[in-house]
Amino acid sequence: MKDPYQVLGVARDADQNAIKKAFRKLAKKLHPDLNPGNKKVEQEFKEVNVAYDLLSDPKKRERFDRGEIDASGAERPERSFYRAYAEGGGNTKYRDAEFGGEFSAEDILSELFGRGRSRGGRSTRMRGEDVNYSLTVSFLEAANGAKKRVTLADGKTLDVTIPPGTEDGQTLRLKAQGLPGVGGGPAGDAYVEIHVEPHPFFNRKDSNIHLDLPVTLPEAVLGASVTVPTIDGNVSIKVPPGSNTGTTLRLKGRGLVDRKTRERGDQYVTLKVVLPDKPDAELKQFLERWSAGQGYDPRAKLGT
Repeated sequence: MKDPYQVLGVARDADQNAIKKAFRKLAKKLHPDLNPGNKKVEQEFKEVNVAYDLLSDPKKRERFDRGEIDASGAERPERSFYRAYAEGGGNTKYRDAEFGGEFSAEDILSELFGRGRSRGGRSTRMRGEDVNYSLTVSFLEAANGAKKRVTLADGKTLDVTIPPGTEDGQTLRLKAQGLPGVGGGPAGDAYVEIHVEPHPFFNRKDSNIHLDLPVTLPEAVLGASVTVPTIDGNVSIKVPPGSNTGTTLRLKGRGLVDRKTRERGDQYVTLKVVLPDKPDAELKQFLERWSAGQGYDPRAKLGT
């Protein structure tokens, strides 16, 4: 396994913000959806995920820096015994090269953890270790829910269900998808931290969605029916006559699913009056005639 600091391109004293920033940049660049069929990029993407999984966990990072685990998160050297124990039921034998004789993985575990056989000669029963992964999803995938596939360091894949309304930084638990148990013990769990990509025009605040909607001057003054994007698709809304920049319209139930109440929030549409890109001589002449003699002062409340 490659050094995780080199994989992410960060210094060994980098803080968590720098590590997260580096991961996001690489994840966007190397995501399999953007590089279909490119096996080299797919492998690099796996390495980036493994490196971030290790360095984003303070405890794992400290253990790696101390040399207790390797770049994949595997134990040094106890991990090999752990795996052998899980696969061989504690009966796999090793030969002592210096003194001769054989010993089992269970013998080593007994010394390491102070655990031997329990009464009745039964083997030590231990729960498998938990594992941690990261997964980047789009804004709409997090908003509406999706099924994604996570590729593990050993090449194994896990199908992850993204619940509707998932938040950036939220961790999903996949029960019994971690490392196998020892002596008949249960498997550990897999924890997947979700990273949500920003959307070009939707903004999330709690379970509500906010959107700035450009409207023309005639639409704002005279009123109109206009099309608005939502996370469910386009809908039509009515712009009231005499609307202004900053006027906010509410679309009830068009927001995100609340994780606690399971109810949907709302979408708030803030109008932005936008003039034509090119100067319009007729509009200019009309406004000059209209403004003559008007006592209209939009800054009066500012005391200017």
